[in-house]
Amino acid sequence: MYKEFYGLRELPFALTPDPRFIYFTPSHTEAMANLHYGIESGKGLIVVTGEVGTGKTTILRWMMQRLDRTVLVGYVFNPRLTVPEFYQHVTRVLGVEEWENKSDLLFKLGKVLESRHARGLRTVLIIDEAHGLSTSVLEEIRLMSNFESDSAKLLQVVLTGQPELREVLNNPELRQLKQRVALRCEIKPLPNIEETEKYVKSRLVTAGAQRTDVFTQSALDYVFRCSEGIPRQINNLCDNALLAGYAAGEPTVTRAIIEEVADTFDMLPRAAAGRPVADERESPARIFDARGRAELWSAGGGENGGGGDGGSGDDPASGAAREVEREVPRAFDVNDIGAAFRRWDAMGER
Repeated sequence: MYKEFYGLRELPFALTPDPRFIYFTPSHTEAMANLHYGIESGKGLIVVTGEVGTGKTTILRWMMQRLDRTVLVGYVFNPRLTVPEFYQHVTRVLGVEEWENKSDLLFKLGKVLESRHARGLRTVLIIDEAHGLSTSVLEEIRLMSNFESDSAKLLQVVLTGQPELREVLNNPELRQLKQRVALRCEIKPLPNIEETEKYVKSRLVTAGAQRTDVFTQSALDYVFRCSEGIPRQINNLCDNALLAGYAAGEPTVTRAIIEEVADTFDMLPRAAAGRPVADERESPARIFDARGRAELWSAGGGENGGGGDGGSGDDPASGAAREVEREVPRAFDVNDIGAAFRRWDAMGER
């Protein structure tokens, strides 16, 4: 592989959510602060959303590795569960055993949570991909939030998912659950080229790179445009670009290599696929045509006298053309604009 060729100890752009490679953008930092505050303060229900590939699972795993041993965490990563399967999974990870029915389960779960809370211990249930939970399971989660003392929740629940999770919580059937949400935060893509460059170099350093200029500046610029700042997309592009560079014997990854990889993975910027992007779309269309602009500038006392027919008996269109050709309009005030609109109203549609 390309590790030895580029002087790397391990692969820097694997698609697995390895917490060692975490890069904290401002939105990642905000999400982590919300999680820390919510769990420490016993806030109950916390919701974290983010687009596909922005690093939600990576943050969760980073956090779970660093929680104090007094915090018991139950992690659910597969939301496609029925209500009985959900409870079986939760009771297993939280250490609740030998229950016969739902009533028995809830009783024993309550006893475990009360016992832990009385000893100053915290219990957290983290559900990843929560946008895929059924309405019935989400309703059970709401009921589980009823485990509480007079001053604190006995069970903290963290729901993480794609932006669709917001729509799920807006379901009228789940309005009671929505009202229980104590904290919300959003993990956003990398905002610009500078952050993308820092992200790429951070992963290279973590992977043991002895130099961080493996990618040219123009290559990094194009990585940001193709990936739209989404970390998983960046990883995919950079990993395959390093492989392509190694195959071509190129010690530095250039923009041309990124373009080739992006084309292969259908990740070219939208403009290249026939859809203009923000920095490449055409200039906004003018509101007025040439004649209208000329009328606006010349109305109310231009060099042609400001008459209602274009001045001195000239054809209005020819007067407009001359005015456009000047390119630099004279100074105008509010009265000029008012005169122009009154003139257009008098002319009517043509």
